[in-house]
Amino acid sequence: MKKITASQKEFFKKYFAKAKYQKFIPGISPIPLAEPPYDWEEVCEALDSLLSMETTMGEKVKKFEKLFAKYIGTKYAIMVNSGSSANLLALSILSNPSLGSHQLKKGDEVITPAVTWSTTVYPISNMGGVPVFVDVNLDTFEIDTEKIENAITKKTKAIMPVHLLGNPCNMTKIKKIAKKHDLWVIEDACEAHGSKHRGKKVGSFGNMGTFSFFLSHHITTMEGGMLVTNDKKLFELGKSLRTFGWTRDISNRKNIEKKYSDIDSRFLFLNMGYNFRPTELQGAFGMHQIKKLENFIKIKIDNSRYWNKKLKPYSKYFILPETNDYDRVSHLFYPITVIENDFFTKNELVEYLERKQIETRPIMSGNFVKQPVTKTINFKKKGNLKNASYIMKNSFGIGNHQGIDKIKRAFIADTIIDFINKKLY
Repeated sequence: MKKITASQKEFFKKYFAKAKYQKFIPGISPIPLAEPPYDWEEVCEALDSLLSMETTMGEKVKKFEKLFAKYIGTKYAIMVNSGSSANLLALSILSNPSLGSHQLKKGDEVITPAVTWSTTVYPISNMGGVPVFVDVNLDTFEIDTEKIENAITKKTKAIMPVHLLGNPCNMTKIKKIAKKHDLWVIEDACEAHGSKHRGKKVGSFGNMGTFSFFLSHHITTMEGGMLVTNDKKLFELGKSLRTFGWTRDISNRKNIEKKYSDIDSRFLFLNMGYNFRPTELQGAFGMHQIKKLENFIKIKIDNSRYWNKKLKPYSKYFILPETNDYDRVSHLFYPITVIENDFFTKNELVEYLERKQIETRPIMSGNFVKQPVTKTINFKKKGNLKNASYIMKNSFGIGNHQGIDKIKRAFIADTIIDFINKKLY
């Protein structure tokens, strides 16, 4: 089959070099929430798959899975077609009858933070479980570990913390609670690639961890996701469920095929599964993106530190994303919470930034209990979720990606400061 040539590679190198250069005009040029982080290497690798007619899940997906598992520090990784699918796969694994008494059954409860994305919640409900919302910390958006144990009942089966916007949850405490009460832990790390808690990457603490490779995330495969685990049983089950529930991808397939020798082994279905398969094009992107991740994280950390320093004199008006000595935060976006005051509101600041072409966004779904979709699902909440509501009303995020250089980040900071000064004086 035809392969991409050296001259074609050179063409794409020059094309991307030219496309990347855009003169920045403050206040006129847009500063988006995200910019595609891929380059000519990813495009060439994907074209190689297209030209060779190898587009369905294959060797490039497997290579990316191995690279990603090694990066996170887990034994196994399963690539899927989105981060949402990764979460649904995790909950489907827990709902499988082969887990016996540990199986998540209809009416069982899963504790999760009130501030999260919708597809953290939906899979719990999809599997017949009951999401139990607890409040979050105001400064980090992490699940409030002090409130987890109070939410545990006889029906509780799992805890699903979310490393929101790259803020690592206190997994040391969460694991301790889970061990005490014999609970599963599923880490939603879809927005936290490379974030660390006490020197260990998030996603590697729980029974399973999930990641997203959507266009706006730390690295991208356009769409795509990953489930990681150190548990071989969960890994084998996940591989089966990813692809129709058949036996083709599992390690012990020969023993099972022997047991059901009257059925064609190519189409032997063991579980009720899905089609969550990624394409080789996604694997091709991932192979190169994972090599660039640490550099992307460095840019995010540098930007966050710069903004923290510039805005610190105005800390009476903001809650800023301060970090600690034992965690590494790789912020997906840079979050700002406006402390309610007599001079300005969050909405006024957001409108000012948008007029200056600085794109903003809410903090995920806000207090999820307030979303109208909750009228259609069975859920519980513990406490008044006051911090989640405060975040929904007063917090927002700005872009923090590899395209934010020193000039752009300075303009963002100066714009915020200019707004404050106009309001105060």
